[in-house]
Amino acid sequence: MSSIETLGPGLLERLPAAVRKPSYDRAALQPGMAHLGVGAFHRCHQAEYTDDLLSHRFDRWGIIGINIRPPTLADTLGRQGGLYTRLIRENDHVEARVIGSIVKVVDSQESAAPALDVLASPDIELVTMTVTEKGYCHIPSTGELDLDHPDIVHDLANPEAPRSVAGILARALEMRRAARGGKLTLLSCDNIPTNGIILENVVRSFAEWRGDGLAEWIAANAAFPSAMVDRIAPAVTRDDLGGVEQWFGYRDSAVAVGEPFRQWVIEQKFAGRMPRWDLAGATFVDDVTPFEHLKMRVLNGAQTTLATLGGLAGLEHTSDAIADPLLSVFVRRMLVEETLPTLMPVPGMEPSAYVEQSLGRLRNTAIRHRNHQIATDGSQKIVQRLLNPIRDRLSQGASIGLLSVPVAGWMAYLILASTRFGERWPVSDPYAGKIAAIADETGDDARALASAILAIDTIFEPGLAANAAFRAAVASALAKLLSDDPMAAVRHSLEQNGSRG
Repeated sequence: MSSIETLGPGLLERLPAAVRKPSYDRAALQPGMAHLGVGAFHRCHQAEYTDDLLSHRFDRWGIIGINIRPPTLADTLGRQGGLYTRLIRENDHVEARVIGSIVKVVDSQESAAPALDVLASPDIELVTMTVTEKGYCHIPSTGELDLDHPDIVHDLANPEAPRSVAGILARALEMRRAARGGKLTLLSCDNIPTNGIILENVVRSFAEWRGDGLAEWIAANAAFPSAMVDRIAPAVTRDDLGGVEQWFGYRDSAVAVGEPFRQWVIEQKFAGRMPRWDLAGATFVDDVTPFEHLKMRVLNGAQTTLATLGGLAGLEHTSDAIADPLLSVFVRRMLVEETLPTLMPVPGMEPSAYVEQSLGRLRNTAIRHRNHQIATDGSQKIVQRLLNPIRDRLSQGASIGLLSVPVAGWMAYLILASTRFGERWPVSDPYAGKIAAIADETGDDARALASAILAIDTIFEPGLAANAAFRAAVASALAKLLSDDPMAAVRHSLEQNGSRG
């Protein structure tokens, strides 16, 4: 084992032929952008697009990767000089490539100072980020800054030692203003619709609370384009790490695994220079919204549905859930009959073909995407994936009998994690404690449970929560999902909502 080398710059020229490596002079690469949240998705998506771009047109677009939350990077990416192996996996097929676009990594979990030094540097013209939905400290139902969030409370009291994304970015922009630094584009790559608007809301709202004209300076010197990103990149397993060693003969502690499909649609709204990612397959558009709605409501709506209902059925992975005949029929019918009619036209895409493509991607048995991982932070996701199409359906006077089932599924998933219901599984969701408390207080009356959860107005917009058809559908499905036969809710909804396709 001791003879096996670890990936690093010195190993690049001696990699096996089966592993693709950067085709540009990596030693000449200078940093021009920073990325917050260097997880699996970034390494499979933005960093790969940048690597493609650098191979096509070399420019000063090296990435400095920053983590302000665990995990730390120094012992993985840092030790490997920013290099890592990106594996593409589809059923039995594996394709390996070493990505070279990350030139430096910074751990800033203990203090914001290392992150601020990078973000305030005049070399940095662009900041991208994948900090997850809850990283924006926003209210999901409105997109506004959550002034009661503990990190925001802390940062407004300690603006020079911030913890939150909004506080760190506002402080970095303040430092750039003081140093007369250049303009900055801040590009969210998180899976949230109107992510640029939400990012601008939280940063400028924070700056307004700071005062001293900072919000006005940001309005004139920063841009917040929205973007739609897509590639399934599950958490890396020990098998993935061991696979690189077994197949290619070297160690890599920063492996990233993804599916073949990838997509990136970026709003053309930049403060200054931007990487020409369009030369590497990305798309620059004036309005990202149609692409966001299609992806969020179809692919992500299917993922949330399969994760929560699959989890309730005892299935471990998305591919297991969609292989279940009942869940497969349910999710296709839900998308075709109730979700697609809520979508606006998308240039160059045929919606029903997109449904089939999305379901095909979820069947990929090599992408071991655990249902519990996808269900993480569901409270931050269901508004755009399920509640918005439900609201659109109700405004059309149309049925929501299928779409309401995964909403109840999300409730049941968190309820069953409460002590009242035996803590069936551990969950990670900002509202898990609140819903556990509701479950402990309310008992097992599904109608009362649904009513109490629907009263959470930071998730459920009050007009929607008051809708009688929605309330009845959710309560009915929840009662069945909490029974000894949770899939009865799925069967019942299919029987009650005969195909209208």
